Amino acid sequence: MKITMLGTGNALVTECYNTCFVLENEKKCLLVDGGGGNTVLRQLKLAGYDWMDMRQIFVTHKHVDHLMGIVWMIRMICQYMRQGQYQGEAWIYGHDEVIALLKDMAGKLLSGKETCFIGSRLHMETVRDGEKKTLIGKETTFFDIGSTKAKQYGFCMDMGDGEKLTCCGDEPYSDCEEIYARNSKWLLHEAFCLYDEAELFHPYEKHHSTAKDAGELAEKLGVKNLILYHTEDKNILKRRELYTAEGKKYFHGNIYVPEDLETIEL
Repeated sequence: MKITMLGTGNALVTECYNTCFVLENEKKCLLVDGGGGNTVLRQLKLAGYDWMDMRQIFVTHKHVDHLMGIVWMIRMICQYMRQGQYQGEAWIYGHDEVIALLKDMAGKLLSGKETCFIGSRLHMETVRDGEKKTLIGKETTFFDIGSTKAKQYGFCMDMGDGEKLTCCGDEPYSDCEEIYARNSKWLLHEAFCLYDEAELFHPYEKHHSTAKDAGELAEKLGVKNLILYHTEDKNILKRRELYTAEGKKYFHGNIYVPEDLETIEL
């Protein structure tokens, strides 16, 4: 398995793309979120992917910087289906609010000749807290992260051999996620900024965390590998160095602070 980060930034970045990524297993791909626009198509191309290979898509929540790229994916899928250039089916998963919003936007933005494929070949499936699906050949459990803002789901993927990968979304960890996050081989967690710069970026007012917070959490939960994303972009040139150094003060496992388009072997 491997993960390719299409984007690593928060909602307002301009020096990188909004957080979204591809999980790949035996050439099967899962796209998680789409960033804030059609740049997701460019990022997929630059990462060496054909957008048509994104046959399974999961959308964590309805914020603009995660949802709007998916609207473009829907447009491309439906348009190419209509033109006879897209073979087979595709699936988009999300909680009830996400799926309802995507269906509404598609109905208002696409032609009837395109939306006719929604439900027949492009399946938009609502998932519930604790529900399991098989994605890219791996059993995956969706869970409500307990957001204090927009309703948001993360997921826990069984990697086999007793190992798991857990994605906590783009908000700080809450206790309801422990059953999934504890002892993860890989934990994906947001780090809005450095703790040393909290007075500059105000992460807690925005309900986000810092590299220090994520490091402390990973240590407490017995995580082996920690991936930090959804950051500010003012430190983009030294982001990896700075965030890793702060996290390592509190976490004894491996810390990854990827750049856009970087691939990590899982």
